Amino acid sequence: MHLAQLNVAHMRAPKESPELADFVAALEPINAISDAAPGFVWRLKGGPDPTDTVQHEYEEMLLINFSVWESRDALWNFVYRTRHLDVLRRRREWFHRVAEPYSVMWWIPEGHTPSLADGMARLDLLRANGPTPEAFTFTDFHEPPDAPQHAEGPAGRLAAVDQV
Repeated sequence: MHLAQLNVAHMRAPKESPELADFVAALEPINAISDAAPGFVWRLKGGPDPTDTVQHEYEEMLLINFSVWESRDALWNFVYRTRHLDVLRRRREWFHRVAEPYSVMWWIPEGHTPSLADGMARLDLLRANGPTPEAFTFTDFHEPPDAPQHAEGPAGRLAAVDQV
């Protein structure tokens, strides 16, 4: 099984604005780190430009990040142990704080590429029902079906970062 993750962010200003210039400048190097990271499988791209992002077709100010990883540890290491963390720490400068969940994970069969519609449905499921084996977060993580349960993993050590 592989781990799919989707997160959405409501931009404070259009992507081309001076307010988001530092974020846009970080896109290409962070995407390169992601694509080369151990355990990285796939990410949804907005186009061939390495700084291109995926924006929701009906909500122009909604930015989407959608990727697949070999494991929780692989995703955790990219998110919290690379320069991605520096960008993550600055997200309040570029994106609005939201009261509802903005990030979701779920398990998929190896070789499967999930659709954006599936990802958005998983986020809706998390928002409606809270964490379940079908839609969860680092904080309320669920192991893949038929996997041995881990008492403590990297996500367990810093799970509160999910809510920052």
